[in-house]
Amino acid sequence: MLLSIGGWTYSPNFVQPASSATGRKRFAETSVQLLKDHGFDGLDLDWEYPKDDNEAQNFVLLLKAVREELDSYQATLKAQGVEDAYFEVTVACPAGPEKYKVMRLGEMNRYLDFFNLMAYDYAGSWDQVSGHQANIYPSTENPKSTPFSTKPVIEYYMAQGIAASKIVLGMPLYGRAFVGTTGPGQPYSTTGAGSWENGIWDYKALPRPNSQIYYSDKLGASFSFEPSSKTLITYDSKEVVYQKSKYIQERGLGGSMWWESSGDRTDDKSLIKQVVDQFGGLNGGRMEYRPNVLKFPQSKYDNLRNGFPGE
Repeated sequence: MLLSIGGWTYSPNFVQPASSATGRKRFAETSVQLLKDHGFDGLDLDWEYPKDDNEAQNFVLLLKAVREELDSYQATLKAQGVEDAYFEVTVACPAGPEKYKVMRLGEMNRYLDFFNLMAYDYAGSWDQVSGHQANIYPSTENPKSTPFSTKPVIEYYMAQGIAASKIVLGMPLYGRAFVGTTGPGQPYSTTGAGSWENGIWDYKALPRPNSQIYYSDKLGASFSFEPSSKTLITYDSKEVVYQKSKYIQERGLGGSMWWESSGDRTDDKSLIKQVVDQFGGLNGGRMEYRPNVLKFPQSKYDNLRNGFPGE
């Protein structure tokens, strides 16, 4: 379990501490202290997003400071006999060219264990027309329906020297709605209601009543459509998730992640379970298994400081 710091709302708070050596050191020390106290297996930095090259460079230096602080902590643990001590550093990273082309991805790479690619929100309420929000490939027949696509993003990251095995493909466990439209790439009137925010429906609440599901293997995308209200909801169906699982395996990517797990179903239609099964299941030999640290001698909590029972 990694502790993720930042996120869309809090990302502006990265700018000041990342801008100086003192701030970066303080950020690294306090972040790692949270890890020590609570028994996390690593840290994930979710800065959305550096807006210019200066902030991009500071992000690299911030990752360096965090990695060095963790390396120092690992050394103290190994000196105390914790041989397998290792903690991961990751980032949540963008799929939009105007965002990722600002970032110094190649320089970030040396400090990171993997990149969590946020391959969703390609279309939404900010657009003038409806569209696919998490498609793999662009549409040549209806380009307005696919303003962004995953395949060129993967290729760009790899061109920066990032190994495919360090790219984790993000998938949505929610759908984005467009009401009063005739189909993808067409105007709409509003986004309508949602599970917890207008226009956003959890996967477990989809498809909505009286909706027909449409799937395109050419795009690696799906959507539902309810004709009476002309409501289109772009989301990943089981067919799309199967295709994405195969894509991950064929391209040698590092795996998958989701935003976010509470939107999934708990029955045999669970998308997370489907991907795990596609990768060979929990005991199929394809999933990553590695010992994690169970003793945190510098934690402020007695139970973590003394180690977990039965370790």
